[in-house]
Amino acid sequence: MAATLNLSGLTDSDPGLNDQSASSRSSNRSLRIAERDRRKNEAEDPFALALKYFSDVEAGTPVIGNDQFENNLVLVETVAYSKGLPPEGISIMLEFAMSLRMGNSPCVRVLKCLIPATVVPQEAVVRAVVWLCVGKIPISSQVLFIKWVLTVFDLIDAKDQLRAIYGFIFNFVTEENLCPFICHLLYLLTRKESVQIFRVRKLLELQSKLGRQPFLLYLLSLYRVFCPELVTLSIPSRMRSGFRNHNSPWKSALIAVQKKNGSQVSPTISLPFMTNSRKRHRHLEIPKLCSVVNKPAQTEPSFSRKVVPFMQLNSFTELLENLHRIELPAQMGSLLASSMALHYLDCVQDESALLRLNFWLGYTLHEEFLFNSDGGASQDLDEAQQFLNKLLFTQDFLQEGFSATEAFLYKFLRVWDGSLLRPQILSLLSNIPVVPSLKIGRLLFEPLMQLFFTSSVFFKCGLIECLNNMLSKWLSWHTVYALEDDLDISLNSHTSINMTLSEFKDSVMELVHFVGRLASVGLQLESYHSLLLSFILDFYETVCDTFVKYELPLIVMPPAGVFYPALFATEPVSVDRLAYIMYRYKVNLTSAKLDIKQKMKASHISRQTFYEFNHYKAIMVNCLWNSKMSEPDMGLQLKEELLCKSNIPEYWKSFDLINHPAFMSCAIDFHRKCWPRKRNVDLNSIKLSRPWTWYLQYLYSQGYNGLKQFVSSM
Repeated sequence: MAATLNLSGLTDSDPGLNDQSASSRSSNRSLRIAERDRRKNEAEDPFALALKYFSDVEAGTPVIGNDQFENNLVLVETVAYSKGLPPEGISIMLEFAMSLRMGNSPCVRVLKCLIPATVVPQEAVVRAVVWLCVGKIPISSQVLFIKWVLTVFDLIDAKDQLRAIYGFIFNFVTEENLCPFICHLLYLLTRKESVQIFRVRKLLELQSKLGRQPFLLYLLSLYRVFCPELVTLSIPSRMRSGFRNHNSPWKSALIAVQKKNGSQVSPTISLPFMTNSRKRHRHLEIPKLCSVVNKPAQTEPSFSRKVVPFMQLNSFTELLENLHRIELPAQMGSLLASSMALHYLDCVQDESALLRLNFWLGYTLHEEFLFNSDGGASQDLDEAQQFLNKLLFTQDFLQEGFSATEAFLYKFLRVWDGSLLRPQILSLLSNIPVVPSLKIGRLLFEPLMQLFFTSSVFFKCGLIECLNNMLSKWLSWHTVYALEDDLDISLNSHTSINMTLSEFKDSVMELVHFVGRLASVGLQLESYHSLLLSFILDFYETVCDTFVKYELPLIVMPPAGVFYPALFATEPVSVDRLAYIMYRYKVNLTSAKLDIKQKMKASHISRQTFYEFNHYKAIMVNCLWNSKMSEPDMGLQLKEELLCKSNIPEYWKSFDLINHPAFMSCAIDFHRKCWPRKRNVDLNSIKLSRPWTWYLQYLYSQGYNGLKQFVSSM
């Protein structure tokens, strides 16, 4: 009775305990109902049953005549090619394939249908690599697996465990058939701590056995970036693509699945090897900045960790605070879309980041522009234009070009029609670093010459402007990177390209002579078009100051095909600009002459250059000032008898500052202002001493400062 009373009293005194017990019973009941519904749905879902079959199937189960196996695999293939496999499906099927439970034949078939719908679990890839170490998988299946990993690399949800087994993966480089693909995978996984002396020795040993293979050189180049003291091998500064564009069986399927899934696929996912071979410029979007694709961004940056993902940086201050412990994104192309990432590249000078970015750019540009020859829709061209504009912005921000862009342009110029994306291509072309004189003709001059002589005057103007910008950047690089002794010049702060000052001068001279040939013939073809002449004079305004402004001991005079059209032009601006160019030539040559007396660097300037300048100067003075157009040594090949037959009175005065076609209107206007009451215009009256001085001042007041500087320097 007492016990009953105590229990009764406890119950009455604590009603909350009854409520808690009832709530617990209700929760357990809900869980049982949910579990029962899940099992019921799985029982009704044939795809779930198929996955369960491959998860539970025992080793040694025969394949031939096994209808259950065939039906389940067909079902998995159908789902994979229609909407992709979920992460757990990828794990189950990859484990089944790599364990060879039913032999090698199902392994190949399963690997070919591993199309992820969202992400690939890292644990599944690690377990598959472990199965590689068992040694039972045929080499062809191993190659297929590594190709699959490379294709879906940026869809793997994390990379830390893969980097932890870097040594196991590296051991497969000794397999000749696997070596190119393993090197590619190692290239993507390598960090500074991965570079060890025994691995460098192994790669060098393989190189001595296989030759200087590009995939080995690319991996060694990355090793040298992290540990230059361990890799003393001379690596070519311009290498062809180190990793081949493998035509894997998953590319088109990945594209189709991504399009179908649409919003179901995380927007941060960017497939690294997805290209559409039927349409141009389909996948030129800049990838979004991301670190780990299956983990949402944290609300607060985890700055307490050893490395900080780029996507967690929200301000420039945070970038500076974590400058040397930043984790680069999985897809290096995403750096182009982030101004903060560009600041990182500019400040830290991370060679590994630039090397990986170069590789990504090389693949993208070659795949989209060179491997696709059929036309694209206007939307595709707009996409390509935006991509190239972003690339140009990046190069202008970093103030240097990418070697991958340079290699792409050399190939693209051979197939370019001169109109497709012309502003972007010409702008990229102007960023090309100095090309050795022995190669510049084959790489640049030959394709550009064909385009120049078969295009409109507007393309000719654009190309001359492009080459002018190229020359300006070359000369600027010289002034910035030239060493104190002026014997060597480093052309790019991120490459190993070095050339002597003599080789640099040869390249500059080849470029100037090439433009001179284009300009001379182009002016004839376009009937001395004033717009083309203006762009040509822009170029020679750069050339005339190479010694004083850019400290390069080289002076190249314009050819006669440029000098005379400018001197006899019908626009006063052209004559005025020629006068300014000749004035700057005199300043540069005078400075060079002083250095010659001091036995300094200018001794390389030839006497022929001084002779050509004096010859041109005498012609200008005789024509514009002394009214002597045809002197015996002026270089004009018109006989006096022929000039007399022209019936032009005093033809020798036709190109002085009064009668010159470019200044005739100025002379008439001056005459009317000076003698307003005279009805007849007598231009010879301007030749008198005082009116002549007034006339020159009048010309100077019209803005012809080049003419003023030339006259004052005579």
